[in-house]
Amino acid sequence: MAVTRVLLVDDDVELAELVGEYLTREGFTLDAETDGTHALDRAVSGDYQLTVLDVMLPGISGFDLLRGIRATSQMPVLMLTARGDDVDRIVGLELGADDYLSKPFNPRELVARIRAILRRTQTEAHTPGERAAETLGLDDVAMDLGRRTVRRAGAPVELTAVEFTLLELLLRAAGAVVRRDELARGALGRALLPFDRSIDVHVSRLRKKLGPRPGGGERIATLRAVGYLYTC
Repeated sequence: MAVTRVLLVDDDVELAELVGEYLTREGFTLDAETDGTHALDRAVSGDYQLTVLDVMLPGISGFDLLRGIRATSQMPVLMLTARGDDVDRIVGLELGADDYLSKPFNPRELVARIRAILRRTQTEAHTPGERAAETLGLDDVAMDLGRRTVRRAGAPVELTAVEFTLLELLLRAAGAVVRRDELARGALGRALLPFDRSIDVHVSRLRKKLGPRPGGGERIATLRAVGYLYTC
């Protein structure tokens, strides 16, 4: 059984040691990098299944590092943010982070978040049989679930793993409302926390990438405090 390798980018050496010990007991291999300037090459090397990335780093900010990762890779990224700093959370999600966790955190919660992200991405990558040949589409949007590609009017649309799953969930229920918590469980692998805007930010990014419907009008409608609806 292959060992899951995780890269932690954080300048807190004591935290890296604590997290490393805990993840090792949970069956992961952790490599730590303290300097954001040196972390980008490692993050996009293909050697890791997930990166845990702190916002505050010496040399280069976590946001700049996330931009660099997303320029070439859709590898899952879990951002570490200061507790109560909603701006950092939203910015990280808008830049393509899969999820976030506030410092200080319980190592068990970190493992739970990592497992949820990996469970979703690994299931998506290895689902055999019917799904490999399944396609979804509406208007000018077409999803190939086997190849994990999306096209709009024939042109490719690059989506993160979370955005891809959100689009699939919304397309399967086109014309009906999908509740925010249902989207969170399906796309993030967890329930929403109080005042958690993760799903809203991911949906906003998805809207921008898909653009309006061919005849104008929004593709994804918002039912405030309830959920979202893919229009048809």
